[in-house]
Amino acid sequence: MARDDLIVGLDIGTSKVCAIIAQVGHDGRTEIVGVGNTPSRGLRRGVVINIDATVRSVLNAVEAAEMMSGREVTGAFAGIAGGHIEGINSRGVVAVTGKDREITRQDVDRVIDAAKAIVIPMDREVVHVIPQEYTVDQQDGVRDPLGMVGVRLEAEVHIITGAVSSAQNIIRCINRAGFKADDIVLEPLAAAEAVLSKDERELGVLLVDIGGGTTDILVYLDGAPYHTDVLALGGDQVTSDISIMLKTPLEVAERLKHEAGSCQPDDPEDQEIEASIPGVGGRPARPIRRSRLTEIIRPRMTEVFGMVKDQLDRSGYLKLLSGGAVLTGGGALLPGAAELATEVLGLPARIGYPTAMGGLVEEYRSPQFATGVGLVMYGRGKRGPEHFDMNTSESGYASVRDRMKRWFREFI
Repeated sequence: MARDDLIVGLDIGTSKVCAIIAQVGHDGRTEIVGVGNTPSRGLRRGVVINIDATVRSVLNAVEAAEMMSGREVTGAFAGIAGGHIEGINSRGVVAVTGKDREITRQDVDRVIDAAKAIVIPMDREVVHVIPQEYTVDQQDGVRDPLGMVGVRLEAEVHIITGAVSSAQNIIRCINRAGFKADDIVLEPLAAAEAVLSKDERELGVLLVDIGGGTTDILVYLDGAPYHTDVLALGGDQVTSDISIMLKTPLEVAERLKHEAGSCQPDDPEDQEIEASIPGVGGRPARPIRRSRLTEIIRPRMTEVFGMVKDQLDRSGYLKLLSGGAVLTGGGALLPGAAELATEVLGLPARIGYPTAMGGLVEEYRSPQFATGVGLVMYGRGKRGPEHFDMNTSESGYASVRDRMKRWFREFI
């Protein structure tokens, strides 16, 4: 199998680095053939703070995936996240110049360029420009204006920007690990592609991606993103609370969270089941009831969902989400998370599992792999006839190419 038939998604997160290798067969089917998942040591809240530690984590994850797949990786589609990410809605207007006033690709590119012509600080860069809808003369709600006849073309777009240094540091880590960054993709957008259905995006849906250091918020309306935000809270804060309250090391707190933690008090008998806290410094192990862990976890998760609700209240999108909420990321694995989200947000909530693909089904069908699988789907779309379902125009892809060229100049 040629290397061009391999697609690699690289999720460089705060708590883990995940590499997913997919193979595209001659029949066009995509199969997961390798998964590597290692602890992340060089990031804080989604941002690289230690190049060498991040490089080692990337190498370990990719090597594990290579060993499973028996394939050699040369490049990867990498995710970007962190508190520096910002989403802006913008509008552009142009006059139609095509023959007989027929809207051409050039007209669409020009209106997208007009919409993204916003003033941003020198230390920020446009990561994505995603069309939401077009208006031809007075007809709004147009998804694809190509071939229509009109005089005035308008476009509403969602622009996602990020810190230039953060993107450059991710590329530097990938390059120093011996690989090439095929593209940089916003992680919640990738996760959304993996876990959201088309109907949910059309109805209006909230994606909450609960990572280790951050919680990413993404709102879809009428099939397109309208709101992007990042909260500086995540699963690591829950682990820290357990560590502090129970006076135990973080590693033990993380294990307790996964093995016995819950967001909701379940059956009273289940809550009385005891877990064991290993002793420190030669001290004997001590028992703890699951109900005590719930008392620690529930307030912090309630705070996370409360901050999400505050963001949606301020933006005015909360009442428009007929598709409810979808939780993904490692934090969504906590039992009772969906029920607590429903309680706090007032929306029906479910856990988002990655779309079924061929290959190692049980290895990657978990919310913690949603971003990695979404990055593979993004890469598959760019190499195949179908594209990443974000209504991105040719102008949007051109901006990606230009952006990558500018970033790569830093390392030439």
